[in-house]
Amino acid sequence: MARTSQDSSSKWHFHWTKKVGNEDDEVPIFKSSNTIEEEKKENVKSHVGMSTPKKKLPAVAVARLRSVLAALGKNRSSLPLGLGSRVVGTLFGYRRGHVHFAFQKDPDSPPAFLIELATPISGLVREMASGLVRIALECDKEKEEEKKAVRLQEEPMWRTYCNGKKCGFATRKECGPKEWKLMKAVEPISMGAGVLPGCATEAGADGELMYMRAKFERIVGSRDSEAFYMMNPDSNGAPELSIYLLRV
Repeated sequence: MARTSQDSSSKWHFHWTKKVGNEDDEVPIFKSSNTIEEEKKENVKSHVGMSTPKKKLPAVAVARLRSVLAALGKNRSSLPLGLGSRVVGTLFGYRRGHVHFAFQKDPDSPPAFLIELATPISGLVREMASGLVRIALECDKEKEEEKKAVRLQEEPMWRTYCNGKKCGFATRKECGPKEWKLMKAVEPISMGAGVLPGCATEAGADGELMYMRAKFERIVGSRDSEAFYMMNPDSNGAPELSIYLLRV
């Protein structure tokens, strides 16, 4: 028997479904391809209708957000720049004078941390020649009722320990004209030690001005503890000089 044009153009799909009732027999249900395509289109329409439209922020809210971000950027630019994870450290002092430490964010930036130790620089040079040097600077925490928002590097007075031995006190200093002249003189030096030329006559009774300059890695443990480790050029072994700031 010849097939009709309708039978040849449409395909039948075979689906098994459970019959509702007590019988366990399955009854085949026949659906044409045209019926299946129509069901798919209906499902797509229903999903499109359920999607929520995107909400646009009002123009007033956008303008307010932009003004807040601009104010934050302006305030951030006016704040003093702090130290990063890599800093430039300079140790200097007259041959018969005290040790000074200065840490800078960049070689040409003002010192963010400058202190004067009671230790003579000649004694520190001898310690460094004998081996590793660990310098710990300690200051006292303020009482809870007298607590102020003071950064660790802004503390004015420190107890000094060199390799476990107490070495008097250290005081924070501001960078004056003499200190800034020294910083500019050693600015081209990335790493090294020596005596600054032309400083022997200015030093007078204190002798020549000695210096040592290197890069340090800065690690912040908390708001009450920081550490500075001198970076060796070969990146092998322990750092020759380490400085610890502790608020206890």
